[in-house]
Amino acid sequence: MPALTIALSKGRILEETLPLLARAGLSPLEDPGTSRKLIIPTGRPGASVVVLRAADVPTYVQYGAADLGIAGRDVLLEHGLEGLYQPVDLGIGRCRLVVATRRGYDWAGSVKRGARIRVATKYVTTAREHFAAKGVHVDLIRLYGSMELAPLAGLADAIVDLVSTGRTLQANDLVAVEEIMPISARLIVNPGALKQKRELVKPVVDSIAAAVLQAEPVT
Repeated sequence: MPALTIALSKGRILEETLPLLARAGLSPLEDPGTSRKLIIPTGRPGASVVVLRAADVPTYVQYGAADLGIAGRDVLLEHGLEGLYQPVDLGIGRCRLVVATRRGYDWAGSVKRGARIRVATKYVTTAREHFAAKGVHVDLIRLYGSMELAPLAGLADAIVDLVSTGRTLQANDLVAVEEIMPISARLIVNPGALKQKRELVKPVVDSIAAAVLQAEPVT
């Protein structure tokens, strides 16, 4: 394995991650979207990246198969934060985790009456904690895709899902009725790697933190 491995999340977040890595001197030497290599070296000697399903990134970092990783706050909350150090909010992959229903559904009334509400989501842990804290009675249904279909098909009364522009909700006549939290991507580090490979890991963390500051608009 390389001296230092960074686990990256596939999908939209990868597109926003690559310019950040470039500013930090960590650009992959091959395009992660087209390369057949599983481990891709970067412009920093000894540092390589692996591109994984977003949900797998925290696991690779937690167990030391990767020294660092980049993952959304939503993924980290579902995974659990034990064994992970989060030194930097990268400010990329921004969106919101919301509760959404069909337009016209009386969400506030259902909550006030204490009705048992069916909620479909892949963020079961986060949703359970959110509704428990508010004393809302829900039956959670775990789904992994086409979340907007659940209320339309009568599977659920509401969904908990990520929203960026809101256009998908609007196209399916759904509306956000609660915002649970803002979401962005975080740099995560294996604490053991930070201790045992400090001379390698700390400069990378510092470079990425500096790259984030470069990207922030001056006010």
